[in-house]
Amino acid sequence: MKTDRRRFLLAAGAAALTASLPARAQGVASPLADIRQRGHLKVAVYNDFAPWSLKGKGIDVDLAEALGKQLKLTAQVVGYTADEDMDDDLRNMVWKGHYLGTAPSDVMMHVPVDSYLQGKNDKVKIFGPYHLETVAVARVQRIGQIRGSAATALEVFTREKIGVEGRSLADAFLLGVLSGRLRENVVHFGSIAAAVEKLKAGDIAAVMGPRSEIEAALGKDSRFVVEVVQMPELKINSWPLGMAVKADEGELADALAGALHALQKDGTVAAIFARHGVTYVQPTL
Repeated sequence: MKTDRRRFLLAAGAAALTASLPARAQGVASPLADIRQRGHLKVAVYNDFAPWSLKGKGIDVDLAEALGKQLKLTAQVVGYTADEDMDDDLRNMVWKGHYLGTAPSDVMMHVPVDSYLQGKNDKVKIFGPYHLETVAVARVQRIGQIRGSAATALEVFTREKIGVEGRSLADAFLLGVLSGRLRENVVHFGSIAAAVEKLKAGDIAAVMGPRSEIEAALGKDSRFVVEVVQMPELKINSWPLGMAVKADEGELADALAGALHALQKDGTVAAIFARHGVTYVQPTL
């Protein structure tokens, strides 16, 4: 009787322990194993976002394909339309999917590697910084260097017009700096590319926004100067871009981070940026 009771307790304890373990510890394949079995990595990118991802081409598309190749997988790149904010984008592209029925992807590109963003999105893991984006200004030659304090660097835009993408960091900064004195000369556009077209046409004197988008839109047009904006009033002038997966998919994140490191080391990442006419800055994180 004692032996039967002991066997029962051991069996019950084993069952309870098994029930408390994650599914993959019970013999269920990990997400990375599932991905390897199906042979392709589903990668989320933004729609209509040159030079990063536009009609199946761009830096993020090329990088996704290179990461897949490094992992001996085919990259299935899926475009998603940006939502109201990054929290919504992470939900739609990574951990839940869109309410209209679009399923999430295995990994999302172009995610700011930021502790605050990570802290309020516990259903995802943000990792793998692959580029340091910076705020820059493209300007006509007659306007001097944009440096020093805002009072010195931006005073010219009390007389000259400067373009920005609406609802962006540059937009908010220029509307508020110098007690709003630049407001009348800040011109809003739907994209940096649209603003640069007006710069080329001579309708505005400068464009402020992400350096990558400005450089790609300008192309090889040498009539304009592009410089990184550094002034004490601009608290955030750079941010690392990385990737995101579901919070419990650490194995996949580690594999992708390893693949990225190899691509950075052998020059593949720098070559991708050069191919799209964008200055590559490797993050130091």
